[in-house]
Amino acid sequence: MYNFNFHSPSSLDEAINIYNNSDDPKFLAGGMTLLASMKQRLIAPSDLIDIRNIKNLSEVIIDGESIKIGALYSHHSLSINEDINSKIKNLAKLANGIGDPAVRKMGTIGGSIANSDPAADWPAAILALNSNINTNIRSIKNIDFFTGMFETLLADDEIITSIDIKIPDLFDYKKFPNPASRYAIVGVAIAKYNNDVTVAVSGASHTPFIAKGLSEFLSENFSSDIPKNTVSKDDLNEDIHASAEYRANLIDVLTQQILKNN
Repeated sequence: MYNFNFHSPSSLDEAINIYNNSDDPKFLAGGMTLLASMKQRLIAPSDLIDIRNIKNLSEVIIDGESIKIGALYSHHSLSINEDINSKIKNLAKLANGIGDPAVRKMGTIGGSIANSDPAADWPAAILALNSNINTNIRSIKNIDFFTGMFETLLADDEIITSIDIKIPDLFDYKKFPNPASRYAIVGVAIAKYNNDVTVAVSGASHTPFIAKGLSEFLSENFSSDIPKNTVSKDDLNEDIHASAEYRANLIDVLTQQILKNN
């Protein structure tokens, strides 16, 4: 690993100031992707800015019909949070299915969203749920946030502070995981608000996306009797793990499994 300067600011303003006065800085939350990349010498930041000591970034607040989750809230903490389990229980189930115990203890929801790995679990959930990503300077609508593979709408010096989620009538997430990494070869999230249903997909393409055809169908007819091949294989990944055609079929199968269980 290369030499770097380590900083542990106590406020957002201090973190941003350090960032703007460093050569090639990176913000550090759980470090599940960042530190691994540094160990493999894929990246070599001049400065690591550890934001874990900044207050109010690890809270969960229930506010009427919505939940605010602090960006530094870990996957493990989320999986055992009683409020989240009572309001959106399958969100806690999603968190408990990420990686292994070490990853769940250290990894954070904000870090996962900011990293925008197309095979991660949180992006599908965030897209399916009626949600906003709050930063130190603005609030970003979920449908605008993910812009490409490992790319988001975030500016370089912008920090996610929390995620606002409107409590749905129904939410569930199911994935077909890679047996080694536990990342989703395909993951499907479904959220229902009255008759408005959104189906979002991770793992199948270069970026998480909303399956518009499925979403529109289920908004009209919420049943497991869904049409086949609503997501074109032409838009999906083809690699050593699965063909595009296999991924397209998995989207249908996982969607049906969720609907039959709910």
